[in-house]
Amino acid sequence: MITGDAAYIKKLNRSSIIRNIIKEGMISRADLSKVTDLTRATISVQVADLLAEGLIVETQLEHNSVGRKPIMLSLNGNAGYALGIDLDSGKISFILSDLLGQPVSTKSVELKTNDYDKILPILIEAIKEFLKSTPESEYGIVGIVIAIHGLVSKDENIHFVPRLDWSNIHLKADLEKEINIPIYIENNANLCSFAERVYQHHETEYLLCTTLYSGIGIGMMMNDEFFRGHDGFAGEAGHMIIVPGGKPCNCGNKGCWEKYASEASIFDHLSSTRKIENLTYDQIQAWIEFGDEEVIDLMEQLLYYLSIGLNNLINMYNPDTLVLESELLRIYPDSLKKIKANLSSSTSHYQGLLISPLGKGAVVLGACALAIKNFLDVPMLNFTLENDA
Repeated sequence: MITGDAAYIKKLNRSSIIRNIIKEGMISRADLSKVTDLTRATISVQVADLLAEGLIVETQLEHNSVGRKPIMLSLNGNAGYALGIDLDSGKISFILSDLLGQPVSTKSVELKTNDYDKILPILIEAIKEFLKSTPESEYGIVGIVIAIHGLVSKDENIHFVPRLDWSNIHLKADLEKEINIPIYIENNANLCSFAERVYQHHETEYLLCTTLYSGIGIGMMMNDEFFRGHDGFAGEAGHMIIVPGGKPCNCGNKGCWEKYASEASIFDHLSSTRKIENLTYDQIQAWIEFGDEEVIDLMEQLLYYLSIGLNNLINMYNPDTLVLESELLRIYPDSLKKIKANLSSSTSHYQGLLISPLGKGAVVLGACALAIKNFLDVPMLNFTLENDA
């Protein structure tokens, strides 16, 4: 039995109740008492508070059996909203979700500059537009989480973003001067791993998510917590050297993994050799389906180098689930089968290796989910995505 300060215990009980209501979707007071191991009196008091606050709602189920119709409790998804933002080179992506993590609206803003002083007002203006257009609710937008494709410290300052060439940027402080809503800055790969845990892999304890888009990053969820390292910079596996003396990287090293196995490495190469700006996935898919030898060779090289890095990660972290975030892997035939064939070491142990079904929406979904988690003050969320992001 937990003992201690009464307010602290009440807070723990509230968190447990909210988490289990979300986990079950709908649950009665009696069943809530069983799963939380709290007395019915405690449940009654806490539920009354949550109903008064508008965070949960009651639903009376129809059934044919004799007796009182059960009253079910569920989270009120319309009580508020969360704004997830993916700030990447060339584009800012937004998703507004309800409190059940379901997307309500999306938006993207193209960027023609990497200059922070020019991007900041664009971001502020877009956020203010969401504040104006968000449906009326009890709590409005409860939090904003911004994904950064680079190093984010534990105090949420941006240390380095290679593709934007940003160093020591205080985005959170700059936004808080203009916007009076809780703002959080997080690494994009961490948010992808959080999305996988929240929306897909509810029982996974050691999840590793590898994102391959503008570079390579890894997000790790261990017992429902991010693995951050000493300063918060853990997960920059894209700068693991796999070809000593190889291609130069913006980080200052040569032969970094992301120069050989990221989607950006494919796009940059084909854009250069074929003199095509704004190359699309559809164009690459058409070349693959046509059997274009150069594109096929590039993809096979990507799979080869990707497997080398994954082998290292598996041996270092021993995840039970390893998720790959990549559109190119989705469109390239038998990519997962070929990667698994390369992971033949007897010391490489993992239970599941898969390509994420969430696609590029994973990072903004994870951002929304983290804002909701922080607002509700619960240790973890279990959502089911009703529609494709």
